[in-house]
Amino acid sequence: MKVSAILLSAGLSRRMGRDKLLLEYQGKTLMQRAIDLLYALPVFERIVVTSDVRLNNISLPQGINVQINKRPEDGISSSIHIGLIAATGSHFLFMNADQPKLTIADIEKLLSTSKANPDKIVFPVFDSVPNSPTIFPKRFRAELLNLTGDYGGRVVRDAHSELCMAIKPEYPANFEDIDNKEEYLDLFQR
Repeated sequence: MKVSAILLSAGLSRRMGRDKLLLEYQGKTLMQRAIDLLYALPVFERIVVTSDVRLNNISLPQGINVQINKRPEDGISSSIHIGLIAATGSHFLFMNADQPKLTIADIEKLLSTSKANPDKIVFPVFDSVPNSPTIFPKRFRAELLNLTGDYGGRVVRDAHSELCMAIKPEYPANFEDIDNKEEYLDLFQR
């Protein structure tokens, strides 16, 4: 199984009111933490879809394929398209850069589940709510490329419930994302 890990990090942070990926947690920006996690993953290839502004504020290890989204205002689908066009693997792992507590072990559980079930869409679920990251087999590439606006992989996942495999994370809090100031400040309380 050749997994193309695609880090989606070109969003506009509208709910935060400022660029949330440049906020710091434990001495690194959220963006840098996501890049470091991506680099450490045991995957076939690593792709970052980001903006020019963010690119100037991160340190990139060798071996990461950087793709610039020049139209992030078109929604998450634009970043998904850019990532998929660059990807050459048999499976696509979509990650978000706003999950600062996510660990290698968290993602390795998704990867091992996907390896054992290569025809399934694999994602974490807690409190009965599906979450990210999500792994899609290549057979869903065309459907993912047909997404428009601010609609992400959830649309494809929900259209194929019979092909989904949800896993319960050992540490659900690691999968929480940061969308607003309150959630960011709450990071430091846990």
